[in-house]
Amino acid sequence: MAFGKKEEAIFLGREIAQHADYSEQTALDIDNEIKRVVTEAYSYSKKVLADNTAKLHALAGELLEHESLDGAQIKEIMAGGSV
Repeated sequence: MAFGKKEEAIFLGREIAQHADYSEQTALDIDNEIKRVVTEAYSYSKKVLADNTAKLHALAGELLEHESLDGAQIKEIMAGGSV
């Protein structure tokens, strides 16, 4: 993903200069917002995994035993049952 338009001077196939059409403050705001979004997503993901550790272990155990599972079997395991 990119913001703004870059003007590049090319010399022998290499970039030798870049110019962004937005301020350093805008670049800092973008960086901060991206960091916030990624940090929130990471925290949410950790919480989901932590809240469902028992289900994940049950699923892993069933996969070790059966090697492959279909959707119905996975739903059964996630509901607390077994295959």
